Amino acid sequence: MPAQNKFYKRTETKQVRVGNLILGGGNPVRIQSMTQTKTTDIKSTVNQIHELEKAGCEIIRVTASDIKAAKALGEIKKQINIPLVVDVHFQYLIALEAVKQGIDKVRINPGNIGNKEKVEAVVKACKEKNIPIRIGINMGSLEKDLFAQFGKFGVSRVMLESAARHIKILEDLKFYDILVSLKGSDPITTREAYLMFAQRYNYPLHVGVTEAGPSLAGIVKSAVGIGSILSDGIGDTIRVSTSSSPVDQVKIAWEILKALKLRQKGVEIISCPTCGRTEIDLIGLAKKVEMILSKVTAPIKVAVMGCVVNGPGEANFADIGLCGGKRQAAIIKQGKIIKTVREDQVLKVFVQEIKKVLIEKKYVEDIKNI
Repeated sequence: MPAQNKFYKRTETKQVRVGNLILGGGNPVRIQSMTQTKTTDIKSTVNQIHELEKAGCEIIRVTASDIKAAKALGEIKKQINIPLVVDVHFQYLIALEAVKQGIDKVRINPGNIGNKEKVEAVVKACKEKNIPIRIGINMGSLEKDLFAQFGKFGVSRVMLESAARHIKILEDLKFYDILVSLKGSDPITTREAYLMFAQRYNYPLHVGVTEAGPSLAGIVKSAVGIGSILSDGIGDTIRVSTSSSPVDQVKIAWEILKALKLRQKGVEIISCPTCGRTEIDLIGLAKKVEMILSKVTAPIKVAVMGCVVNGPGEANFADIGLCGGKRQAAIIKQGKIIKTVREDQVLKVFVQEIKKVLIEKKYVEDIKNI
């Protein structure tokens, strides 16, 4: 397993329990996602959560837009293994029903659910069951009066003051099991908001770039935004919000953590972009290796390199690697060439050697995933 990033120092926050997880206070950064099913469709929702669990999702959020959806939460909770978070907007009765159903966290902005008595009712219910509240600030739904007062300082400052407003409501009610998110749709604004928040508060932070977009653009914005915030030592949970399947969102989130060497799950593949020196189908080979190893959970590093210039050196940093030559490739392990194989045989032999690495590292169970 790769060493912890020595340049990364977590900002100390208070600890908050969410289900069976402790967030904040230096605990591992956890990956969260959100279902795309109708919450009232219990079977489909549970099936999607199970699929997300397999992909590495550690906290799941569902929406409850009405009482019927809130009443479905208890049955969903019984059938899953990870903490269940409910997203509620404006309706305090829905929040109360969700708490009654046994959810692990509620995402609700207290300033938006009505008068003081309604807020107190939700806070009291959460206190009785030790359920934390996440205040979710989104740059697309900020208060107009805060724009009038702080808009000249930028959207990120308005986001911070919006969070401060909601936090004060909870703190005035002696409620402190709080988590916060401040999500913008561009990485720069988002990062600024999180940096300012971390200088003022020590509540755990849920990090993400909201409405990041589809496909490549969404991946890049998420990686830049989430990655830069985490690199500043800020963040206790993350969610990738690309316009794609939630399984893909979870996979992207894991790749961000792996790239920063914060956590490792599954195989890390390093491969070169190829150039005129490459004499094998390196890109095709790398894609095949990635597909074959996609279900392996062992935290090993595999190098797939195109030529002898950087290939042997890169392979030395991996558990096992291959280096292309003229219609052949050398397989390298622990800095030594153990085999030289024809191009048409290299994939088969390389996979066999990877299986040996899994056995040596005592990840025997993972062989069945290849």
